[in-house]
Amino acid sequence: MRAEELKAIQAPIKERYREAPEAAVITLKAEGRLDELGIACKVETGRGLVEAGLHPATGGTGLQACSGDMLLEALAACAGVTLKAVATALGIEIRGGSVRVEGDLDFRGTLGVSKEAPVGFRAIRVAFALDSDADEEKLATLMKLTERYCVVYQTLRTPPAIEIRRA
Repeated sequence: MRAEELKAIQAPIKERYREAPEAAVITLKAEGRLDELGIACKVETGRGLVEAGLHPATGGTGLQACSGDMLLEALAACAGVTLKAVATALGIEIRGGSVRVEGDLDFRGTLGVSKEAPVGFRAIRVAFALDSDADEEKLATLMKLTERYCVVYQTLRTPPAIEIRRA
């Protein structure tokens, strides 16, 4: 896709959101079904059912998806799509590349072994390897705007209000 095509697709959407800001607020949803026998939760995705279970470091078999891995995968997907969209809009040719997301977990926290160990990731790193002839200034702008517009990255950087409750 070229910049002109992307702009043509997005222009009427942006205009609608300028005229009616409430139209831009959409509630995304995810649902899961608790497994009746095992320690698992089946989550319906846009592409099929994913069964999440315990990570092997907490007693899982490794045969099910780990929700921590899924979080990192969501960040990789969002960052990659955002980078491609920004590159397209700026006319920066990206012939190929990859995005790698790594996160450090101390499983003592989630297992309740140590109250000092955090429950959750204590560090997450996102790294791009890009095949491009763009100069360093353009690539720096690309990275800055990718960071600015990546929904998952920004959500992790500045967490929204979140609650857990029983329905």
